[in-house]
Amino acid sequence: MRILALGAHPDDIEIFMFGTMAAYAAQGAELTFAIATDGARGGHGDPASLARARRQEATAAASLLGVTPHFLDFADGALVADAALIGALKALIGDIRPDLAITHAPNDYHGDHRALSDGVRIAASFAVPVLHADTLGGTGFSPTHYVDISGHFDLKAKAIRAHQSQDPERFVDAARTQNAFRAGQCNGETGALAEAFRFEPVFPFADIRALLPPAPPIRPVTVSNKMVK
Repeated sequence: MRILALGAHPDDIEIFMFGTMAAYAAQGAELTFAIATDGARGGHGDPASLARARRQEATAAASLLGVTPHFLDFADGALVADAALIGALKALIGDIRPDLAITHAPNDYHGDHRALSDGVRIAASFAVPVLHADTLGGTGFSPTHYVDISGHFDLKAKAIRAHQSQDPERFVDAARTQNAFRAGQCNGETGALAEAFRFEPVFPFADIRALLPPAPPIRPVTVSNKMVK
């Protein structure tokens, strides 16, 4: 199976979907990471130096899964779903021929995320189904699918920490909280962690369950027999 993960910035794949990428890797899937912008505005100091540092960080994080990322190098903070972006995405999809593309939700918090989501949707057309990752903090997001990442979160945290320019511990903590909530949302075991996704069926892609790693196992729901006085 070939999976294409697309993030707007150099740390987005790590924060939003790296646990799922690790689950795919454990199944033997062929992974491709693509990063749309250079990340030059994600910090202070010289933008060119920051872009170089972030490229190195993204490369180090992806290498944890044996992946060498593709850098599209659009300007950070100025991404739009124009002909240039859509053309680059169509070329990438044509080269990779993925079975599934995963990217940001169309209502995520950052304009670059929304633009990439729109661009991927247009570029994918009849070529590949598109799955949307959880939003930051889960705001405005209604999952349709979950992936159990309980056994992969330590690697996800290591990948996030590779982005030292981004004060990564805040993202490790936020991801752990969100992934614990998503596991609880689908009745996962205590201590379980899950990443959440949303799939909107678009012809000819109606059902992608066979393309996803397992969700957290469903526990029996018991009703207490105690009398309430």
